[in-house]
Amino acid sequence: MRNKITKNWGLKLGSFLFAVTLWIVVTNINDPISSVQFSEVPVTIRNADLITERGQVFEVLDGTNTIDTVTVFAPRSIIDTLDKSNVVATADVAELSSLDTIAIRLSTNKYNDKLESISGNIDSVKLKIEEKQTRSFPIRASVSGEVREGYILGDVSTEQNLLRISGPKSVVSQIATVQADVDVSGFTSNIGTDADLRLYDADGNEIDADGLERNITKVRVNIEILETRTVPVNFTVSGEPADGYRLTGDSESTKASVVIAGRSSIVKNTESIEIPEGVIDVTGATEDVVTQIDLKEYLPDGVRLAEEGFDGTAEITVFVGQEVRRTLSVAVEDIRVKDVPAGYEAVISETAEHFTLTFRGLTSEFQKISLSELEVSVSVAQWLESTETEEPEDGYYRLPLSVGLPEDSAITWEEQEVLVHITARE
Repeated sequence: MRNKITKNWGLKLGSFLFAVTLWIVVTNINDPISSVQFSEVPVTIRNADLITERGQVFEVLDGTNTIDTVTVFAPRSIIDTLDKSNVVATADVAELSSLDTIAIRLSTNKYNDKLESISGNIDSVKLKIEEKQTRSFPIRASVSGEVREGYILGDVSTEQNLLRISGPKSVVSQIATVQADVDVSGFTSNIGTDADLRLYDADGNEIDADGLERNITKVRVNIEILETRTVPVNFTVSGEPADGYRLTGDSESTKASVVIAGRSSIVKNTESIEIPEGVIDVTGATEDVVTQIDLKEYLPDGVRLAEEGFDGTAEITVFVGQEVRRTLSVAVEDIRVKDVPAGYEAVISETAEHFTLTFRGLTSEFQKISLSELEVSVSVAQWLESTETEEPEDGYYRLPLSVGLPEDSAITWEEQEVLVHITARE
């Protein structure tokens, strides 16, 4: 029996090897080894908390968390069942090298044990690791564009005023301002909108926020838009200057009119800014009175001043002049007796030949008239009316003189009376 087994052993061994070779050949012919390539395969970074727990953050450099090309060798039957989603690429922070690189491990999530090989065009992820910094920044709302003509911006506010940012110290330390910008072009009514938050350095350059942790990325911005109108500033002068002085009737203001703003319903009903009596007081003045006034104190509720650069202060000057005296000598024969009632005669019966009239006023007022050309008269009818007399008895009466000054003249004079003889005609 043993002889049968060992007999022709060389022939038997050769037959076995031939059978194996034939099996391999047949297998390769039916299911040959082939390859496939997958592009843009993402790398999953594991155990990243090993970095963050140390108060650090990391940034992947050079896009090494994506493999441009992964090549897989396997039997055709396996290759035909694989796609990009089956490729698994990982980098474990636990394997971080002293050069801050992590080896990439490639596999497939099925038939991994049947692969001939799997490889990528890069074999490690490169990291930049640095200290983590957290800071809070005030949010500043800003606007761009111009509202429609006849309107201005009112209050601009945000519903949240702080942004908390965490990230690499090298980036966070560059942030100088946080802004939420809103375009107001052409608007005529209030705006409420959600605006993106943008980060800027001290030179006004925008900073890329990718890779930064932020508690919010948008903020609600409320913008008030107000209608404008130009209105006059009116005032009343109170009191009297010192004896011997009087108001010239002239005044000037650094702000004769102002631009106001507010809701349309309020602005349209505001005709002027009124400075009340008592604010500008010339009592006892012997020179021009200059008053500083804060116009904001006299604005109606809901109205504000709208001129850029104007703080609301107006300076009002009321001009005060010193009185001068002028005299006029009037001949009695030049005094006209008028308005004598029918049936009566009236003549002046003064013993003096002249009357001296004294006038008081400003030099500028005297320059407007000629005293010598003024009519001086006495009105019998006015005297009768003032004394409530209908038919006077014959006699001598003192009647007030009247001087024909212009109605708008501020010149005053010391009134005098003249003796008039009134008689009934026979």
